[in-house]
Amino acid sequence: MKLEIYDPALCCSTGVCGPDVDPELTRIATDIHILQQNKQDIQRYNLAQEPEPFVQQAEIGELMEKEGTDILPVSVLNGKVVKTNAYPSREELCEWFGLNRDLLENRASPSHIDISIK
Repeated sequence: MKLEIYDPALCCSTGVCGPDVDPELTRIATDIHILQQNKQDIQRYNLAQEPEPFVQQAEIGELMEKEGTDILPVSVLNGKVVKTNAYPSREELCEWFGLNRDLLENRASPSHIDISIK
């Protein structure tokens, strides 16, 4: 399984910065970190910092042409768009990767996890 998440333009690679952090950005960054630590193939692209993947993935370009950037975030699983306008839920992530939901539900506190993108 390969999941690609096409983020709207964010201030940094995760969007988890500044004084008013969106809790949904913190949640998805933490979930992605945990999944990657468990050897899951997840890529995340930020429109402000990495516009090229948005152009290279034809379906993303078409969606943005029709709907504008409001369609973002978009999740693409194995080359197929599976979700638009929102980040995948924990339930969806676990279902897509065939993992027990406890992996994400019973994780360490986000303050103890390095969520920086390398």
